[in-house]
Amino acid sequence: MNILPQMMIRRAGHIINISSIGVLANATRFSAYVASKAALDAFSRCLSAEVHSHKIAITSIYMPLVRTPMIAPTKIYKYVPTLSPEQAADLIAYAIVKRPKKVATGLGRLASITYSIAPDINNVLMSIGYNLFPSSSASVGQPQKLNLVQKAYARLFPGEHW
Repeated sequence: MNILPQMMIRRAGHIINISSIGVLANATRFSAYVASKAALDAFSRCLSAEVHSHKIAITSIYMPLVRTPMIAPTKIYKYVPTLSPEQAADLIAYAIVKRPKKVATGLGRLASITYSIAPDINNVLMSIGYNLFPSSSASVGQPQKLNLVQKAYARLFPGEHW
């Protein structure tokens, strides 16, 4: 791709990467996916310093779950609060207009701060979620239904991957 060199020549540009709230919250059951998004974040942070003098902005959006056809096959997500596509678009529009280094929901910011200050609290909360939501029953051909405790926990952490 020749786009970055062109941005550098023009001394203007904005690269927006869609990351995941899982990077901030350390989402269980998604370690490979979160690792790939974390790698993109690290790349973006390094690149940001390299292109700063060329007036190129880089933004990472830590997107929570968005209610799209992609998540529809995972029936448990029917019970989990998610963003609408319009709300997700609003996060992207905000990034375009304001050009911040990162964009995250309140839950994403809280998860990041919690892990920075008290990583054991983050581990306990994620472990509770991990144990409350066992591997998908759909993966063994059974229907998924949430009990009351699972529904309450999912509401407490909206947009998180369970």
